[in-house]
Amino acid sequence: MKSRSLVPSTRRRAIGAGLSALIGLGAASALGAPAVAAGTTYVALGDSYSSGTGTRTYLNDGTSCQRSVYAYPSLDAAALGLTLSFRACSGATVADVTNTQLSALSSATAYVTISVGGNDAGFASVLTTCAQPSWLSNCNGAIDTAQSTITNTIPGRLATLYSSIRAKAPTARVIVVGYPRIFNGQDCNAFTWFSPTEESRLNATADLLNSKTATAASNAGFTFVNPTSKFVGHAVCDSVEWLNGLSNPVSESYHPNVAGHRDGYAVLTKPAFGLAFKLSTAQAEARSVASADSLARDARRYAALDRMITPERFVAPDLTTPAARAAAARAGVDLSSRASIDAADRLYNARQDAARR
Repeated sequence: MKSRSLVPSTRRRAIGAGLSALIGLGAASALGAPAVAAGTTYVALGDSYSSGTGTRTYLNDGTSCQRSVYAYPSLDAAALGLTLSFRACSGATVADVTNTQLSALSSATAYVTISVGGNDAGFASVLTTCAQPSWLSNCNGAIDTAQSTITNTIPGRLATLYSSIRAKAPTARVIVVGYPRIFNGQDCNAFTWFSPTEESRLNATADLLNSKTATAASNAGFTFVNPTSKFVGHAVCDSVEWLNGLSNPVSESYHPNVAGHRDGYAVLTKPAFGLAFKLSTAQAEARSVASADSLARDARRYAALDRMITPERFVAPDLTTPAARAAAARAGVDLSSRASIDAADRLYNARQDAARR
């Protein structure tokens, strides 16, 4: 049974392509990579879990990538004395990384981090579906589709991508970063309808993606960093959240917050570089914040390519739409009554769970 409250709190948020890939590759190659000291070049590739979506503070780089100085790539670079090329971008798929980010790599690249695959699996769309009442959505169907994609499609995409990374950065240490479990088994947000079973299946889907990603990374000779254990006790609705629940603005939802990057991801990823830490956590954060202008200047060089990426955004439930009203009428739901909405949600959720068994 779902647990939630209508009372706002600090943990219950109120909610409020262009060029072809081939042309994109050509443009990216023409840009080249900035010259920096040998052995200190670090390129951060990937999606929103690497760019820093969820930290609420982003570089003014002329894009919608939501790159943050509070994200683990910037914190790691500061702590380890590395020169960062920050290419990770919110919404990036494997194809986007290939077409818009790999141009930052070169034979001089010493370190690479990457998180990717969640957008290929349609995580934002799956969360959007599962957040809705069960009489309005088919969460199990969305999860089944995502898991099929993870099992049958993503491994091949990752293998090809990792091969391209190795070809472009032949001597780099490559660190592949996974995804945490978002949920703890309860839904404390007032305007989402995740059931315990749905949350368990969503967590299992993250585990599945991590497993496939770890295998692909190992096959490529890359290091895999799994954040699952580190984030236990810090999921959405835990007393100390490292992941945002339903948030305002809604684009911040279901992503690591500042603490999630600083105390979670950065703690896990820094040792994987195999370097001595040059700064404390507080000093690294201060240096990272001070680097915002230089990071933004470098990122603007690639802005045209970044604009080819379509952000993948979670959409909060809206029970005022014609589709929602029609579904409510079919289910006999009184939309003016929260009790009616929730009772029908429990009923339809139980039916959907029974159909899976």
